[in-house]
Amino acid sequence: MTRPLVKPIRPEFSSGPCAKRPGWSLNVLKKSSLGRSHRHTVCKEKLKKIIDLTKSILKVPDDYLVGIVPGSDTGAIEIAMWNLLGSKPVTMLVWDSFGADWAKDIQLQLKLKDLDIIKADYGKLPNLNDLDFKGDLVFNWNGTTAGVCVPNGDWIKSSRHGLTICDATSAAFAMNIDWSKLDVGTFSWQKSLGGEAGHGVIILSPKAVDRINTYKPSWPIPKLFQLKKNNEINLDIFLGSTINTPSMICVEDFLDVLNWSNQIGGLEELIRRSKNNLNIIKDWVYSSSWVDFLSEDVNNVSNTSICLKLIDTKLINKSLETKNIIEKNVINLLEENNVAFDIGSYRSAPPGLRIWGGPTVDNDDIKKLLPWLDWAYLKSLRDLDIQL
Repeated sequence: MTRPLVKPIRPEFSSGPCAKRPGWSLNVLKKSSLGRSHRHTVCKEKLKKIIDLTKSILKVPDDYLVGIVPGSDTGAIEIAMWNLLGSKPVTMLVWDSFGADWAKDIQLQLKLKDLDIIKADYGKLPNLNDLDFKGDLVFNWNGTTAGVCVPNGDWIKSSRHGLTICDATSAAFAMNIDWSKLDVGTFSWQKSLGGEAGHGVIILSPKAVDRINTYKPSWPIPKLFQLKKNNEINLDIFLGSTINTPSMICVEDFLDVLNWSNQIGGLEELIRRSKNNLNIIKDWVYSSSWVDFLSEDVNNVSNTSICLKLIDTKLINKSLETKNIIEKNVINLLEENNVAFDIGSYRSAPPGLRIWGGPTVDNDDIKKLLPWLDWAYLKSLRDLDIQL
């Protein structure tokens, strides 16, 4: 196959940190309040602006709280679990590596005994129709390492007894989320909008706030995880007073991409851009003889972390080691040619590719990437002397 000539303008297809918005430059950081206390009015106003824009763009209900927390999405989901779990039975849905991490922490760190872990293999979702919602439910809206997302929120009961705690980090700003079905939602700045790492967001329903105000966990909660002050929720966190010191450079950067999101048309346009990226890849996948979606159900294919598996019949009798070598060879070829960076499958996922298709990735760059994938794959087979 002839080596393609046209390359993506931006080769950043990593699933985190993700691509910056189109047109981004260091100039957007010129207004950052460097050397100022994050508790000064100027800085607190910027932090509060992030909260207000996030709530507006995501269409979070008015009576929900939105706060900035440390530790990226990992910090946000751990804060939710450490503050809220323990008073009711917990069901944990697991279909990717991060869900497995949260399940492990609930089991081994919080040591909850009344825990039901419902697990599905890569490419599948657990059965969402068998849940009774009598206790608390923890799940990912989108499995970032599996490329499998829930189809919608219709399966979540409005009359649930417990809380729904959702890691929505690779779904927020790119998928339609019915926030009324979630009592807790978390995400990080560096995912769908391509902000900088280290900062997370936690969204709480009135029901979650009531749990915080009326429930005291049996374990000690580190200062970095504390949502309470004087035995009730610390509302200052949701007005721009962060638990620890945020980076004002990162704050300025995230303000920029939130403003960009509004300028291009808000949530609807962000979702449209991401879905278009998936549709472009779908057309290519359906005509390909060597890759398919890792997700077994087309209705559950992620439009952000688009995960592909190797299905070439020439590889049927090849070992897992050989398939991993092919994947690595493809990745190296793409990187050497400045075509695509960091699109290997997650280390515990089946060999293949993981292409970020979030809203900051231009549709034209996805189109330009695809011929290179075919070229790199065929060249890898030749280089490894695998019979064509």
